[in-house]
Amino acid sequence: MIGELFTKPVVILGCGNTLLGDDGFGPEVIEHLHKHYKIPENVLAMDAGTSAGDILFDFVLSPVRPRRLFIVDAVASGGVEPGEIFEIPVERVPEGGTGGFTPHQVPSMSLLRELKFSAGVDVRILAVRAVIVPEFVQPGLSPEVRAAVDRACAWLFRQIGEAPGGCRSKE
Repeated sequence: MIGELFTKPVVILGCGNTLLGDDGFGPEVIEHLHKHYKIPENVLAMDAGTSAGDILFDFVLSPVRPRRLFIVDAVASGGVEPGEIFEIPVERVPEGGTGGFTPHQVPSMSLLRELKFSAGVDVRILAVRAVIVPEFVQPGLSPEVRAAVDRACAWLFRQIGEAPGGCRSKE
């Protein structure tokens, strides 16, 4: 799957740590997409875990990048109710700040800005407001965030469906 990062024009990265409660939202969305949607050949949906920064760094250094990049993650704040999904424009994330992202995202924000503004990649961030991201191992999503997984997949389905060869439900 890693080799496909540089061959697919559309990449979806599910970010987060499945051992830390709602922080596992991104990987759960990727798993749900693979189980319930027919993902087109031109799209890579990948569980990036906590390695998003490494992947983004590779994109910045590579002469070959996706045209569209979707980041799916949990945030600790965001002015919305816990379990609500929302898009965060890259330009609205404070320079040098995390915008409420969980800790594995901290170095990634400058890389997302670089990809969007210098490399011309259409970067989209889909977030869910976490109920809790524990400090110690506690796997499993809260009921509010679990309910948001299907809504996030539907949102991604619509975004990718706008492009030729878009996603289709397996159901």
